[in-house]
Amino acid sequence: MTVESTSVTADLILSDAGLDSTLAVTALDEYGEPREGHVAAERALTLYLNKRELVTLMTLGSQPEMLVLGWLRNQRLVQQVEQVAVIQVDWETGAAAIQTHEEIPDLDSRLSRKTVTTGCGQGTVFGDMMEDLEKISLPQIELRQSLIYGLLKALDQHNQIYRRAGAVHGCALCRGTDILHFVEEVGRHNAVDTIAGHMWMEQADGHDKIFYTTGRLTSEMVIKVAQMGIPILLSRSGVTQMGLELAQKLGVTLVARAKGEHFLIYHGQEQFVYDQPPKRKPGSAKA
Repeated sequence: MTVESTSVTADLILSDAGLDSTLAVTALDEYGEPREGHVAAERALTLYLNKRELVTLMTLGSQPEMLVLGWLRNQRLVQQVEQVAVIQVDWETGAAAIQTHEEIPDLDSRLSRKTVTTGCGQGTVFGDMMEDLEKISLPQIELRQSLIYGLLKALDQHNQIYRRAGAVHGCALCRGTDILHFVEEVGRHNAVDTIAGHMWMEQADGHDKIFYTTGRLTSEMVIKVAQMGIPILLSRSGVTQMGLELAQKLGVTLVARAKGEHFLIYHGQEQFVYDQPPKRKPGSAKA
């Protein structure tokens, strides 16, 4: 099914082809009884840039235009949102047609260099993955323990698709305890790219934001968040070696294993303020 209506924002023509994120199914439980429920959608979307095939993304399909726009941004294939003229998603063909106002310079060179990352569903980064990282300068801002607890509590109200069907990751763009965007997707890298698309459309700056993810903090995750200008990365999952090394290099405050009152600060300890330490349980070891 394709939604034909379009919207125009900042001279960018977008289709409006979002689909339901879950599908109703019937499964048998451990007693052989039928149970009505839902599964997360997983749809293939092939991206074509100026009629050239780029990549196929596996996605829920709920916000495909923002996913495509954010993917272009985080792959550094376009530098400004104003370069993009049209994004048209057609689910009948499983394709997203992207047109730019001008040809993309060095496109062949960028596409010839491909890194398969640890992203869910095998994420891909085109071009030199370390290219332009030296130009990134992130603000070093204070992070309070009470803010982490308040934000985790606010995030409990989300994860609706996960509760309904499972099989997805969630990512959020936050300012303080305010959740500006929350996106669930088949893979965490798709959720990041969708939020990047929203930020680009809104011309939002990342300097005062916190990025939250349910997924692990890999090199790809750290690089994308740094490119979006966001100085703090928070996850309920763990950290990889390269993710930590890049956070140290780029100045990203890295907080992982964040659930309930527990968290681990892997980088950016000097910006952290312990203003709400929880009571130790009787007999617990001192950290």
